[in-house]
Amino acid sequence: MSALMVNDYVDFNTLKSLLPGVSDGNLASHLKSLEKSEYISYQKEFVDRKPNTKYSATQAGRDAFVKHVKAIEQLLK
Repeated sequence: MSALMVNDYVDFNTLKSLLPGVSDGNLASHLKSLEKSEYISYQKEFVDRKPNTKYSATQAGRDAFVKHVKAIEQLLK
C-alpha cells in the first residue's frame, strides 16, 4: 500500500519486485482483499500484446493508510 501512496499507479510486476519472496498468488490474493475493501482500484490494459494491470490507491485507501500510520505512531510514543 505504501508504494501506491507515493505513485499514481504501480503495475503488478513492479509491486512484485518491491516485495521479494512474495509469490504471484500471494500478491494477487492481497490485492484482491484490498480491492474488496475498496482501498485500491485497478486498470487492465495490453502493452506490446502482453496483459498489464495497474493498481492505484483510492481515496478510502489513502485515508485508511494515513489512519494506520498515525495509530502506529501513537503506539511508538
